[in-house]
Amino acid sequence: MKATSTAPTYKGFRFPPEIISHAVWLYFRFSLSFRDIEEIMAERGIALTDETIRQWCLKFGQTYANELKCRRKQMGDKWHLDEVFLKINGKQHYLWRAVDQYGNVLDILVQSRRNKHAAKKFFRKLLKRLHHVPRVIITDKLKSYGAAKRELLPGVEHRQHKGLNNRAENSHQPTRLREKKMRHFKSAKQAQRFLSAFEPITGHFQLRRHRLSAREYRIILQGRFLEWNEITAGKLIT
Repeated sequence: MKATSTAPTYKGFRFPPEIISHAVWLYFRFSLSFRDIEEIMAERGIALTDETIRQWCLKFGQTYANELKCRRKQMGDKWHLDEVFLKINGKQHYLWRAVDQYGNVLDILVQSRRNKHAAKKFFRKLLKRLHHVPRVIITDKLKSYGAAKRELLPGVEHRQHKGLNNRAENSHQPTRLREKKMRHFKSAKQAQRFLSAFEPITGHFQLRRHRLSAREYRIILQGRFLEWNEITAGKLIT
C-alpha cells in the first residue's frame, strides 16, 4: 500500500505559493532563524514578519515533507538504526533514527526511553510507514534492539557492531547543527514536529556530491528543484 499525497491548499493566504514555499524552504534547508529569513525576504522587497514565517512552516512544512516521501523511490533493504541523546528542558530524551544503505533517512522518533518498549514502538512506526521488511538491520550493541527485533522481525538478519553503524551516526550531524541554532528544542513534541519535516526536505536537496561530477550534480539538483516546485504549487482556491 502506498501513502496518498495531498497537495497543499493556500486558501486565505495573501502571499502566492512561490513566496510561501521559498520561505519554508529557506528555514528547513539552511540553519536560519525566522528573523534571518525575514531579513532575506526584506532584501528582496517582500515585507514579512517572523511570526508569519513561523506559521507558514508549521502549516506547510509537514505537508511538503509528506509529498516528498510519497514521491521518493523504494528505499534500500539494509537499515541502519541508531539513537542519540537530546536534552529537552533539562530532561534526557532520545532521537531514534533509521537510514538505509544509501544514506536516506527512513524515519525518526523522539522518545523519553530507549528500552525494549521504545525500540518496539520505533520498529512498528518504520514498518507501518515503509510497508516492507528489511533484509538486514545494523545497530550498535544496545540490547533493546535485539529484544524488539526478536518479536517483530524474527526472520531478519541483525548485525550489532558500533563500527558498522557510522552511516546512521553521521546522519545525526544536520540535526545537531539545527539543535544548536535553535538553542535546543523546547519540548519533545516540538522536536518531533520539526524533525519530521526537516529530514525529508533537507534530504531531498542533499546529494552525495563527492560521487558526482559538477555537471551531474547540477542536472540532478535542477531536477530536485523542479520536483519541489511541482509539490509546492498546490491548489489555489479563491
